[in-house]
Amino acid sequence: MPPKSTEPTYRQAIEELETILRALETDAVDVDDLTSRVQRSAELIRLCKLKLRSAEQAIDQVFENLEDEDDTDDFA
Repeated sequence: MPPKSTEPTYRQAIEELETILRALETDAVDVDDLTSRVQRSAELIRLCKLKLRSAEQAIDQVFENLEDEDDTDDFA
């Protein structure tokens, strides 16, 4: 069994971002807490971008493999 990651999933990161945004929209965030919330939001956005890029690369690889298989089938 792989070790558990402390890194949130994409869905968890988005949900946390939405929670932070709702708090900011309702002025429920104390000014002293604002900086830490903005920093956390930046971390979550960075994480989401990395996960999206990783997924895009994995999907591209699948399609490349399919194209390679098609090319190989043409020679058979």
